[in-house]
Amino acid sequence: MQAIQDLLAETPPWMINTAIALGAAALAILVALVIHRIIFRILRKFAKGSDSSTDDLLVRKLARPSRYALIALGLVLAAREIPLLEKVWERVAGFVMPALVGWIALAVLHAFIHAMTIRADITVADNQRARRKRTRLAIFSRIGTAVIIFVTVGLMLLSIPGVRDIGVTLMASAGLAGLAVGAAAQPALKSLIAGMQMAVTEPIAIDDVVIVDGEWGRIEDIKTTYVVVKIWDERRLVVPTTKFLEETFQNWTKRGSQLLGSIMLYVDPATDVAPIRAEFERQIAEHELFDGRVQNVQVTDLKPHAMEVRLLVSSTGAQELWDLRVAIRETMMDWLRREMPDAIASQRLRATEPVRIEGAPALSQG
Repeated sequence: MQAIQDLLAETPPWMINTAIALGAAALAILVALVIHRIIFRILRKFAKGSDSSTDDLLVRKLARPSRYALIALGLVLAAREIPLLEKVWERVAGFVMPALVGWIALAVLHAFIHAMTIRADITVADNQRARRKRTRLAIFSRIGTAVIIFVTVGLMLLSIPGVRDIGVTLMASAGLAGLAVGAAAQPALKSLIAGMQMAVTEPIAIDDVVIVDGEWGRIEDIKTTYVVVKIWDERRLVVPTTKFLEETFQNWTKRGSQLLGSIMLYVDPATDVAPIRAEFERQIAEHELFDGRVQNVQVTDLKPHAMEVRLLVSSTGAQELWDLRVAIRETMMDWLRREMPDAIASQRLRATEPVRIEGAPALSQG
């Protein structure tokens, strides 16, 4: 014991204070980790016992940020008793605390968005409401993430005295600075506002079938500044968000996925339409892609060389309608070739006898 007292007497005070501060910090971190482990072990048991998957997701998302938040809380409590540790903490608290709060806010936001996205099941047949919900969640998630990061970084920068002074100077000259920043940020603000409008007005939703710039495709992703359209041939069309608010485009699934489609047959004008109607009704009734809503046969046009017969069909979605149309077109043409070959439109030339005029002299030969 005397040897320890002699060693402490010979050790400089700053070294002793540093050792005490490090020991207190290490002890605070250890206690915080133990408390975090106990709390989250209990929370995981409760989450597993729950029927909802939202609890598991929330616990998993909050595990890491809450661990560092408890460590920061332990250091704050230890710094109250250790002057040297308090001085060090005061220097870094302006960075650490906003970052931890922002991290926790992002974790809660993403957990909420993820849980709500899982509940919006788009694999069901009537998925319009789920697709609209997922679209709103995706847009609000990106906007919320951007706002949280912006506020967090701003609070961290304000803890630096030099940056705070610069901010005061800019506020004093807010007129010129506002004009410059407004002009520079106009495209970004326009895109951000357009993204918010998309979430509120909902001109499109995830997985909507659209025609943009003459291209047929589905909405694959909606960002705050652009929309990704997956074209039928696996290409991606990147369209500015503002285009869907300022220009005309086709949305085939705005109110529902059910659609009507037509199949055109061109037959000889003398063809009897009744057998064609009967065969079409037989084929469409047996087809698995037909939803049973609309089926019709009409003569929509008549020209000297062909008669236009429209077969009207309906199906549950755009892809199903396309497959139904091409299948019925193929089977109907095959039936016409086998059963009514004379009905297929073609150009005919008829041989006629020479025209004879009464009283005209006969033409001599030679």
